[in-house]
Amino acid sequence: MNADTAIQSRIVRVLVAGQVLAGLGQGATLAIGAVIANEVAGEAFSGAAATSSTLGAAIAAIPLARLAQRLGRRPALALGAATAASGSILTVIATGLEFFPVLIVGFAMLGVGTAVGLQARFAATDVAEPSRRGRDLSLVVWSTTIGAVVGPNLFGPGVAIQDALGLPEHTGSFVIAIAAQVMASLLYLTALRPDPLILARGRAVLALATPDAGVVRGRMALVFAIGSIAISHAVMVSVMSMTPVHLSNHGASLTIIGFTISLHVAGMFGLAPLFGWASDRWGRLPVILGGQALLATAVILIGLASESTLFVTVALVVLGLGWSAATVSGSALVSDLVTGATRLRVQGRTDTIMSLAGAVGAGAAGPVLAQIGYSGLAWVAGGLVVVAASIVRPRVPQLL
Repeated sequence: MNADTAIQSRIVRVLVAGQVLAGLGQGATLAIGAVIANEVAGEAFSGAAATSSTLGAAIAAIPLARLAQRLGRRPALALGAATAASGSILTVIATGLEFFPVLIVGFAMLGVGTAVGLQARFAATDVAEPSRRGRDLSLVVWSTTIGAVVGPNLFGPGVAIQDALGLPEHTGSFVIAIAAQVMASLLYLTALRPDPLILARGRAVLALATPDAGVVRGRMALVFAIGSIAISHAVMVSVMSMTPVHLSNHGASLTIIGFTISLHVAGMFGLAPLFGWASDRWGRLPVILGGQALLATAVILIGLASESTLFVTVALVVLGLGWSAATVSGSALVSDLVTGATRLRVQGRTDTIMSLAGAVGAGAAGPVLAQIGYSGLAWVAGGLVVVAASIVRPRVPQLL
């Protein structure tokens, strides 16, 4: 193993460990956030957890990217994880007070942890070889599986913690998330050395004698990549965020809800390395379109069999797989098409657009669920999948 490969391997290992810890907080939010919002403010506002967290991620994406541009990935990732830990604390307080505005702020701060995860996947490509970008990026995405799958199943330990500490119902899992996010922040701050972005910038200066301002290759392909990422995220968040409410309204226990969300998260991240390898091997476009086909399959299953817990669970797994294929390959394509300092700006904007799309999807999902039900929500989301597939133009494949 040469020096460059050893450095990249160390960077990826630290990013993977950080994502495992961060996933615990994401898992708790996905599984129980909608239930808490439903109890505090009613069904029409049950999407507030996903809406607020995705808005938080959108708001944080560009500032974190700018901080990384000035100081490197290490302080940006550490600050984001610490902010997410603070959001968990605020969520516990707001739940006890049953004060919805503060709960919204807490969920938004938790969403900064999602922005950290999105930035971490791009950090894996800073000094990666072009032929391995998809693989390294997907390994960081995959690592979220461990924490995010475990997170929704921490209800048992969470109940024990909340009872021991005298905390409000449903908040014990967030205490676990606090500890995990603090540990992630410390890990990024102390172990992400050398900083991949500073290292990449130094190499560019050395190679070119002047700083690399960067270029964009293939603007239509870039629009397609960002658009497919954003729409796929909106479809996934809108359907996933309402699943706990739908299952709860049909008598499912928190254990069943947590298990269902765990399987969905496993679909989101578990096969990410396979999709990364496939995008390196066969190209970004086929994998992105394959992701859209999986998303379409998921919404059709829900639309036709929303009353069956088994079919909903299967559909949630397929939904996660579709999101993974589109996001991994789309993100790799963004990194392919942009170089130098421009790459970081475009990555930040990509994350912002992605998170805003998710926030719109989650925000609309609650009222849609209240008006036309869970199967109706799935059919509406299916319309977005059609839009994502239709933005491929004849010129795009020539650019990929």
